[in-house]
Amino acid sequence: MKALSVTDIETFSLEEIEKPRAKAGNVVIKVAYCGICGSDIPRYFNGGVHSFPQILGHEFSGVVEEIGDSVNEIKVGDRVAVAPLVPCGSCEYCQKGEPAMCKKYSFIGSRQAGAMAEFVEVPERNCVRLPENLSLKEAALVEPLTVAIHGVDRVDVHAGAKVMVLGAGTIGLLTLLTLRAKGVGEIIVVDLNQRKLDLAKKIGADVTINPKNQSLENYFSSHELPEIVYETAGSNITQVQAVEFARKKGKVVFIGTCTKDVVFKAESFEKILRNELEITGSWMSYSSPFPGYEWTAGLRYMATKEIDVTPLITGKFKLEDKEIPFEKMVEKDSDQIKLLYKIHHDIQ
Repeated sequence: MKALSVTDIETFSLEEIEKPRAKAGNVVIKVAYCGICGSDIPRYFNGGVHSFPQILGHEFSGVVEEIGDSVNEIKVGDRVAVAPLVPCGSCEYCQKGEPAMCKKYSFIGSRQAGAMAEFVEVPERNCVRLPENLSLKEAALVEPLTVAIHGVDRVDVHAGAKVMVLGAGTIGLLTLLTLRAKGVGEIIVVDLNQRKLDLAKKIGADVTINPKNQSLENYFSSHELPEIVYETAGSNITQVQAVEFARKKGKVVFIGTCTKDVVFKAESFEKILRNELEITGSWMSYSSPFPGYEWTAGLRYMATKEIDVTPLITGKFKLEDKEIPFEKMVEKDSDQIKLLYKIHHDIQ
């Protein structure tokens, strides 16, 4: 089978390797679509993998090709999306029903072979059947959607709440869509990329702010602060702003992963105390029973069209295109949101 493997920094190799066979408890998926996650970018450009070579890809959908012994629920021919976390099942956190906190986890696409390949072997319990009316293309976005759902639900969100989303990348836009589906009130989206803000407006944002044109200080000098702030950009600037621009007794959810030190001025940090802010982090997208309600909810949202992810799909590529979609994602002022590899053309 063909597989796209990172073999060195900024080096992809399209290789012909042996097709996996389904071991006991596992199934082999014929991959339809595989998305490129923001976390895949440093794996390719910076060599941020556990070892070389590594087949990337953890946002994917496909059809069950083969089942191993002891597989009881999933059948050959089932259309599925796959949760990429592979928890150990035995550590204290797994025993508590907190798989995202697992101490000895594996992860499809970073710690084991991923789905930028024609076929991938995965545990049966990681497979989630798709509703009949949901396309495999849309289903490839359920993993990032579950990240947004999990993040939104980290705090109590009431109907009509005024919220702000910092960042209009894939997770920020999916957070916007999730909030709109849950019936919140005014949603403010902040980003430096105007084209992404235009898309945010199109899919449900009430207000968009580009700090290149208007500072948050200026905007909120004449507008009420949000009750809840969701930080999705993973910027050390917006992670401070999330605290600075939350209302008294407000809530802040950190979803984006930052790669630089986050430094608070004393008066900014003191707002956590004086304003009695509720602050929490959000990690991945899992709950118990595994993989969690986030996955069934995400698929239902998409199947009922309460959440339409199709505007976020901005390009499709072949495995033979190798690094081309990765390079498009890091272009200056790129308007790319979710790029997919379409791997098998004979399944929909």
